[in-house]
Amino acid sequence: MRKDNRFNRFINSMQSSRPRSRWKNRFRDPFGNVIFLKGALTGLIGMATYRGLNIVNKTEVKGADYLLDLPETNVLFISNHQTYYIDVIALFHVFCSVKWKYENINFPFYLLMPRAKSYYIAAEETMYNSGLLPRLFSYTGAVTVKRSWRSGGKDVSRSSDIKAPDKIKKALSFGWVINFPQGTTSPNAPVRKGSASLIKSLNPIVVPVVLNGFDKAFDKKGVRFKNKDVQLSITFKKPVQFGEDATVEEIHEFLKENIS
Repeated sequence: MRKDNRFNRFINSMQSSRPRSRWKNRFRDPFGNVIFLKGALTGLIGMATYRGLNIVNKTEVKGADYLLDLPETNVLFISNHQTYYIDVIALFHVFCSVKWKYENINFPFYLLMPRAKSYYIAAEETMYNSGLLPRLFSYTGAVTVKRSWRSGGKDVSRSSDIKAPDKIKKALSFGWVINFPQGTTSPNAPVRKGSASLIKSLNPIVVPVVLNGFDKAFDKKGVRFKNKDVQLSITFKKPVQFGEDATVEEIHEFLKENIS
């Protein structure tokens, strides 16, 4: 019993020491996730989904040259939303490929050394209440928020998640973040003004993205095929960073015009 107590004290002292703190800061992201494990999971999920994205179906990537010169942090990708998971996975494929200076996803060896500093904003209930796959996928970079307008598949009205801006700011300080301003996969859903307010507050570089064909090829809530031989496309538009004089209304109009 005494040996066990000494062992526990030793482990606790090691965890609280300064070298441990430096190790944690170097090898973990701001949310405490191990960067190597994030990268490994990103690569494995990428390998599992590559066939559906670029063999069974074909993905055309446009405008990836805009990504080559982006900084490593403080970049927010705003995109339309067609499926719960494949949208993000497809964008992660491109991010990993761009890390290797390629502008398409035709050479999947980029998955051997994937980009681990990528995040996406997702509904908390989607990631934690929908089974094992979402929980596993969440480790690759989910920034979970509580939606103020929907919960449990029903429309609700509640106050905004006050922790969300700080979470997103933390993710931006470490890498690239994907946001879906429509907040839902429903076609032609309105762009919510909260995304414009977020951009006004955090002032990231904003990259508009338009996805096409993913809702036709894949199941909305999983990674199963609905159809084959679908032409998929990912279009990146020119990055922009709004000045201090830009209003929330102006940013909101920009979002509405550039992700449809």
